[in-house]
Amino acid sequence: MSRQPTRARPKGRPTRKKKTSIVDRILARIPLSHVALRRIATWTIVIVVLGGVYVAGNLTGINARVGTAIAEQVGKAGFRVDQIEVRGVKRMDVTTVYAVALDQKSRAMPLVDLNLVRDRLLQYGWVQDAHVSRRLPDTLLIRIVERTPAAVWQDHGVLSLIDRDGVYLEPVSADAMPDLPLVIGPGADRQEPAYQTLMVAAPALKPKVRAATWVGNRRWDLLFDSGEILSLPEGDDEAAKALKLFAEKDGTDKLLGNGYIKFDLRDPTRMVVRKPDPGMRAPAPKPSATAKPETTKSDRAVSRDNV
Repeated sequence: MSRQPTRARPKGRPTRKKKTSIVDRILARIPLSHVALRRIATWTIVIVVLGGVYVAGNLTGINARVGTAIAEQVGKAGFRVDQIEVRGVKRMDVTTVYAVALDQKSRAMPLVDLNLVRDRLLQYGWVQDAHVSRRLPDTLLIRIVERTPAAVWQDHGVLSLIDRDGVYLEPVSADAMPDLPLVIGPGADRQEPAYQTLMVAAPALKPKVRAATWVGNRRWDLLFDSGEILSLPEGDDEAAKALKLFAEKDGTDKLLGNGYIKFDLRDPTRMVVRKPDPGMRAPAPKPSATAKPETTKSDRAVSRDNV
């Protein structure tokens, strides 16, 4: 038998490799299965949709109404302001704090605006600081940091308590004046910090000062318990130097309580000493803080070194 020649098999065409996209390459490098990747993609779409719904709800006010309704239900469940605990109040009227705390659109705990309560309390002079917090289920806790009275301010016959920064606290009657320094005149309240600094220059004189008058919105006149008046120059530094000098002279030459009426140190080169006219009675000790000094024409200018 003759063998038939075998036909050569045709060579097949080379197969082309399928190109992979950049996204596929990135996904191939992520150590997650395709199922996990699909879940992530699904949740991403859900979050984006919910975010859009939330933004739309804010724009239309739906979220606020829903949140308020939920908060009211929480309040009905027992989380409602029924008690207010106030701490730190010693001088101010505590009923004022209660009134501010209860001035709410709703007493449901989630709807109480703590920052608003604090801001309203800070509008009162006595309140230097305030801390407002919730104590579940039904108590609002308010801690007050009060200011400390530092002086009595007299302006046009009206007496008021102020702190060391000049903040108005409350009115005070002449019959119930506390044992505090008295500052007199328009703007003297705003000068209280400067006055406190001034008295540091002569601590020995501080307990002897009965009142301090802010003159012409420029300088101080000090009234001592023994009745004399000391006029100081303008400027914080100049006034402090003059007061220190006067304290030194009083310590060596006993100026106060020695029959003088007034000492004038407005001119830094000399001290003007005023004595009463013949027949005029010397000032009585501890005069009224509102009494005006007696006027006289007998001024005697002397060198500061001779006083």
